[in-house]
Amino acid sequence: MNQPAPCSNAANLDAAFDVLVRLIRARIKGEELAPDGELRLTFFDDGSPLGTFIRDRQPPFDEYVLLLLALAPHVRPTLLDNEIRTALAREGDFPEIGGVRDEASRTFLPTGETAAFLLAGDNLDGRFEVQQLFSPEHWFAREGVLLLEEARDGAPILSGRIVMARDWVERLTLGTAQAPAFGAGFPARRIGTALDWDDLILETEVQQRIAELEQWVRHHRTLMHDWGMAGRLRPGYRVLFHGPPGTGKTLTATLLGKATGREVYRVDLSSVVSKYIGETEKNLAALFDQARNREWILFFDEADALFGKRTSVKDAHDRYANQEISYLLQRVEEFDGLVILASNFRANIDEAFLRRFNAIIRFPFPAVDERLAIWNRTLPAQTDRECLAGQLARFELSGGNIVNVVQFAALATIAKGRNAIHLDEALLGIQRELEKEGKVFRNLLEEPGA
Repeated sequence: MNQPAPCSNAANLDAAFDVLVRLIRARIKGEELAPDGELRLTFFDDGSPLGTFIRDRQPPFDEYVLLLLALAPHVRPTLLDNEIRTALAREGDFPEIGGVRDEASRTFLPTGETAAFLLAGDNLDGRFEVQQLFSPEHWFAREGVLLLEEARDGAPILSGRIVMARDWVERLTLGTAQAPAFGAGFPARRIGTALDWDDLILETEVQQRIAELEQWVRHHRTLMHDWGMAGRLRPGYRVLFHGPPGTGKTLTATLLGKATGREVYRVDLSSVVSKYIGETEKNLAALFDQARNREWILFFDEADALFGKRTSVKDAHDRYANQEISYLLQRVEEFDGLVILASNFRANIDEAFLRRFNAIIRFPFPAVDERLAIWNRTLPAQTDRECLAGQLARFELSGGNIVNVVQFAALATIAKGRNAIHLDEALLGIQRELEKEGKVFRNLLEEPGA
């Protein structure tokens, strides 16, 4: 038989489900399993993501079976149902094996009872060991791999469904987790940039601070695991970017992701914050649960809306608002990746958050030399950059302002049928940009001494 391509998980899944089928048949027939495991963990170390996962993790047989039970409805939806029906000597229900049926697809979905029956049968100690696989301390829960749904009040504790997180289903089947779609379940959008570090013009000190941040992104795994610091340091890294609009906060976040191979997600605060009690916490939980163990960078722009100063408690709304902030603080501290908060003013951020930041980086308004460098980087090649940039650098504009001015001036130039920006288009662009911010335009080039 032809082997699948090395990058595919198919060979390992075929072998794994063969083990699961034999286990189901043996248990239903009441056959005793050998103490050393007559059914063994089988896998191919073929370079596939699943093969590499099993080689690195080396899960014991009970964990292996639990992973397969959680995967089966997604990969072979009829496997459990068919094997149970075939193996049964009698018609009707078989309550020992548990399971529930999905209302829409009618697929048999395994429960904790299913896992306990297959792995332990009537052995009480064995069943207790299975129950421990669903504990919050187990790596299944810590890393968000799978969970046991909470049982209804009064129902058997193992009667909840075994649910594998969507990203783990994708990793163990497709080989890589797909980006979640933007929505209530994931209120964040992926952002990127076509620019490089050379396009980011900042003070030398700020560049050094950003380089230190990049070091954490690149080496935190080595620090935590190889150096054994996981038990001594808090997970993740929290940093505040503060400074006027247009000074490079968002661009820095995207460049960090680009340079280190990490995806950057900008959190949509309008989708997170809700006027309904409890909804903000729910939205935040969905966001952080999806992002856990993904090596993502979470970017909270205009973070004051969530991380602002707590209010004095005057009514129930204030009390719940403060609870939301406390909950957010907890989730940020538990997150194992990089969280970047961006704010125009450091003073707007609650002190409880500031004390917990690993770094606070100020993005100052660009000085004349920096504005000159930004103009030279941004103006089109066919423009007389040296002459034009030297004049325009006198105007106090941020990097974001300059980009907007160049776009306006370039379009005005094209509309006139010319191929190079002249001073008049650039000045009109500056006027429009300042008026947009409610400022008065003064042509500094016409003033005495210009």
